[in-house]
Amino acid sequence: MRRGRREKIEKNSNVKYLFYLSGGTLLIIFITFVITFIIYNNKLDNYSSLTTEKIADLVPNDTSIINTELEQASTDIGKTIEEAINTIENKQEEIEEVKTKTEQNITNVQETVQTNVEPVIIKDPEFISPVEGEVMREFAKDSLIYSETLEEWITHLGIDIKANRTTVVKAAEAGSVSSIKNDPRYGLTVVIEHVNGFKSIYSNLLTTEFISEGEKVEKGQSIATVGNSASFEIIDEPHLHFEIIKDNINVDPKIYMSFGM
Repeated sequence: MRRGRREKIEKNSNVKYLFYLSGGTLLIIFITFVITFIIYNNKLDNYSSLTTEKIADLVPNDTSIINTELEQASTDIGKTIEEAINTIENKQEEIEEVKTKTEQNITNVQETVQTNVEPVIIKDPEFISPVEGEVMREFAKDSLIYSETLEEWITHLGIDIKANRTTVVKAAEAGSVSSIKNDPRYGLTVVIEHVNGFKSIYSNLLTTEFISEGEKVEKGQSIATVGNSASFEIIDEPHLHFEIIKDNINVDPKIYMSFGM
């Protein structure tokens, strides 16, 4: 019985010891927490006041200074933009001035060229007689002549120059042989084209061996011989039927030709 009582007393002593130990530990922890909180709070106050003071020192209290600086910066920017605009406008004016001067120089050059260069005037051909001989039948476009071969009154769009068979026919003016053909009315025919819309036509020929189509011929160059191949004038004496055309219209050859060879 005593042994059991003793064990109970020892057990109670152990519980008390544990209680006091736990309480002491909690008390130490609490005191440590309180001390730490006080120290940390004081540091925060110091940092807060220090930061506020520094911010106050950095930021000027006088708002007029800030406004002045902002106005100055705005003015400087405005001046810079205005200067840039003025520079661009000045460049544009310079470009327009150069363009105007260039156009004026080009105009002056063109006027000078036009003044100095005389227009090229191509004279009308001066035809010579393709053969020597008298005109035995005149040009009759607006009147009628009597054809012994046809036994009727007809128009006559050229002149007939009297010449013996095999007489050499010469080009009345320089040009290009456009065709050599057999005309059903006027027989073997040569057509030569000249400047300014003129053509000369040589008909009632015997031969054309001196030339070929497309050939360039000079004034007075031999081109054919007189024959008797024109069915409309076969009864007439040997002759050369000669026509001149201006812009596709038959004209009187005697107006444009001389009879010297």
